[in-house]
Amino acid sequence: MTISLSDAGKRFNRDWIFRHFNYTFESGQSYAITGPNGSGKSTLLQVLSGGMYINEGSLAFRTGNQESAQNNSTLISSENIYQQVSICAPYLEVVEEMTATEFLDFHQAFKPFLPGITLASIIATVGLEKALNKQIRFYSSGMKQRIKLAQCIFSDTEIVLLDEPCTNLDSSGIELYNQLINEYCKKRIVIVSSNDRQEYEFCKEKINIMNWK
Repeated sequence: MTISLSDAGKRFNRDWIFRHFNYTFESGQSYAITGPNGSGKSTLLQVLSGGMYINEGSLAFRTGNQESAQNNSTLISSENIYQQVSICAPYLEVVEEMTATEFLDFHQAFKPFLPGITLASIIATVGLEKALNKQIRFYSSGMKQRIKLAQCIFSDTEIVLLDEPCTNLDSSGIELYNQLINEYCKKRIVIVSSNDRQEYEFCKEKINIMNWK
């Protein structure tokens, strides 16, 4: 899987969030989008998810790696790329009237989990066994973040997008986050939007959005 942007730009009204952005994201690689608050990191992540259109340039999603992309690999439309994208972000809410099991079961009806992964194993991995039958609205903010990470990382997708993924996590939660990345994301495109180094320290590539203003 590759995501390729060529001379891409996004604006709101007359203000350009980024412009002349040229980059290719490939499976098996991890990327950090950095920059100060309000610089447009989340906007770029939304563009990469297919959920937001660019105003100039081109954006292409293709199966295969960069080399195969040059040899007539399959082009995926922006309208259909959602099937290959999972995202964890502060602005995305969970269904708080559900229990963790109900929510994850509901989620996998739309986006199946990785092969061999069960609801019970997910709950155990993220350390929520004792809250199994409690509605999510009674969870702490850190417990809710664990559920958000679970529905994102355990989904069977090629692209994992993480916007400030350690929000509300304590030290054990941050350790869990790095464990999930290490065990389940090595063959996928992982893109982290953050200005907190502990959230993207594992990323091989760093992209400062301020360079594309």
